[in-house]
This record gives sequence, structure tokens and C-alpha cells, in this order.
Amino acid sequence: MSLLEGIKVISFNHFLMGPLAAQFLADQGADVIMIESPKGSFQRTWATGDIWVGGESAMYFCANRNKRSIAIDLKSEGGREIIQKLVKDAHVVMENFRPGVMERLGFGYDAIKAVNPGIVYASASGWGSSGPYVKKPGQDLLAQAFSGLAYTTGRDRPTAASSSIVDHHGGTILAAAILGALVKQARTGEGTRVEIDLLSAALDLQMEPLTAYMNQSDGKDTRPAGYASGWHYPAPYGIYSCKDGHVGISLGPLDEMAKALEAPELGEYEQHETWTKTAEISEIIERETGKYAVAELIDRFESAGLWISPVNDYSAVAKDPQVIHNETFDSAALASGEEATFVRHPARYNENRPGVRIAPQPLGGQSGEILKELGYGESDIQSYIEKGVIAIAGAVSQSD
Repeated sequence: MSLLEGIKVISFNHFLMGPLAAQFLADQGADVIMIESPKGSFQRTWATGDIWVGGESAMYFCANRNKRSIAIDLKSEGGREIIQKLVKDAHVVMENFRPGVMERLGFGYDAIKAVNPGIVYASASGWGSSGPYVKKPGQDLLAQAFSGLAYTTGRDRPTAASSSIVDHHGGTILAAAILGALVKQARTGEGTRVEIDLLSAALDLQMEPLTAYMNQSDGKDTRPAGYASGWHYPAPYGIYSCKDGHVGISLGPLDEMAKALEAPELGEYEQHETWTKTAEISEIIERETGKYAVAELIDRFESAGLWISPVNDYSAVAKDPQVIHNETFDSAALASGEEATFVRHPARYNENRPGVRIAPQPLGGQSGEILKELGYGESDIQSYIEKGVIAIAGAVSQSD
């Protein structure tokens, strides 16, 4: 994929939101250079689900394909010199350290802008770059809890989504913001300071219910009513039990639903009562859906033109013919030679979906290659390895 061919991105990202945003750009063809310490970043040492493939963590390889890796001691004089050379002709610098860390390292926005005035400098944080919570740790679960997302999810108690949805959404916003800044850069030569935080991403993720809440005056509780999936939806919009599983039922005329379920009492409600008697109506639907198997209920609803879906587990998702047709999953060999499966880039370009151009790399896998591109000779590179200024996969420094 060559949409961003020629665009150089220097990524100081760790954890998930920043790496996901950088991976989005890398999938589109940008040359993304990952900067890590010689000890490696967090995502190499902690694995989602405790899943490891070829010594690499699932968290690392889910968000670091199509990137090159250089391991640098950022506190060393040689390391600072390398960074200065790297950013001089870069288009984008990305980082998601806590606010103030990059400034202390000497690589804050003002310092990078002095070297490269047209730089797009993108920062991701937990709560924002200033304000009363600037020093608080930022993490997906904390953002879900704080933003109201966990409160409005679940039935008996607040429930967090099982995926790091705020990290994923924040990464998408960050990538989109960088792309907008790159358009300005190409048009005017001017740089842009781009910022995103988990709190803003979590609130943006709830734009529909938050907009509804902020424009009502009765202080309505935002916990879901009955089996409806959200306080801002009418019945039946929610998840219901069947004999052998669950289904999701979307909006639809109650009289048609009454026929499909053979439950005439549903047809006695006026459509506007789906808002005022949400719990009551959804509890009747839950009682009736339990009389059917999933496949039978889906057939009944689809025959009536009603919107319904099975509630799939991941096994069913992976085998689904539409998912297979969409080529959502792809496999590639890691540096170890073992095969790993990836969730592919979500968009298509001229009917093509970007794949794995560069498998997630071992720590410092391209350290030597990148230094040569910057004009360093073999003796300089070897000296830096021995002094621990850089790390290269398989090489041993004097500090080891």
C-alpha cells in the first residue's frame, strides 16, 4: 500500500493507543520507525490473554506490524544525537508518554520544532496535556470507568467493555488527526501540534447518548431499562435469551414483532410506549424469545423484515462467511518463523486491503540499517552497540 509512501514517522509510542495509530499509518505505506529503549517497551513484556507466539506478546504484534525498530538509550549523548538526525527530515513525530516526559528527555514539541519547523508533532495522553488530572495515570479501564461508559453498560452493575475500546478509538482519532495535519503540511509546509487523550476519546465514543443527555432537563438515570441495551434506546433494542444462545434485536414495529413471536400482548402496546414502558415491553420479549432456538427465531424475524442477529463468540466470528469474504484476518511469519494471525487494516483502497508488509520486528531489528541511512559507518555502529547507546537484535553490549 503506497498511500503514504515517502512519509517518515518517528514513533515514541508504547502500550496500545499510540502504537495502533502508528500502525494505521504504517499500513497505508508510511515509513514508521519505532523508538524503544534497549530494554524494550511495555508491550513486549506484557501479553494480552497471556498469549505469546515465537516469544512475542499478542499485545505487541497486534499493533506493531509494518514498522521498523530501533532501540536507543534516549538519555545518552549518542542517543540524543541519533534522534536529532532522525527527526530532521521526518514528517511526523508521535509520542504517548505522560505529559512532560518528552520535554525532560529534550524531545518536546518546541525542541523538535526548532530542528524541523514543519513537523507534525502528535501527543497522546490519559487526561490531556494540562489540567487537574495531568499527573494521573491514564489507562483504558480507568477511562471507561471515569467517562460514564462503564456505568451505562451492563445490567446489575457497571460493566467495562471486554476490549480496550477507548485505546482503539483514540488510536483511530489520532491517526485521522495526523492525516489532516499532513494535508496541511503538504499544502503550506507548516507543522501542527496534534493532541488526543483517552478521556476525550472515551467521551467521543459516547457522542450519541451524551448529546441526548446534555439536551434533556429531567436528570434521567443513564442505566439501561429492562433488556434494552442503553437508556437512550426504546424497547426492544437489546440482547435476549433463546433456548440455545442469545440474539440481538434492533428497532422494529411491535405489531410485527408480536406476530413473529406469537405474542399478541405485544401488539397491544402503542409504538410510543416503547420509550415510556421500555422495561415492561423488553421483559415480555425476553420471556417469549426463550421459547425459540436462535436459528428459528432469526428465520421468523428475517421473514418478517425485522432486524436481528445471533450473538456470536469469537469462534463463530472467525468462521463466519462474511468475515472470511471480507478478508478480515491474515497470517504472517514473525521473526522467529512462527506464524501469527493478525486483524487486518479495516479499510480498502481500490478494492485492496493492506496486509502485513513487515512482520512485527524484534527489538532493534533495524537499528543498524537506520543508522546507516543516517550516515553512520560500521565502526560507529559497533561502538554504539558496545556502549549500550543502541541495541540490535542478537548483539551484545558491554552493559549486558
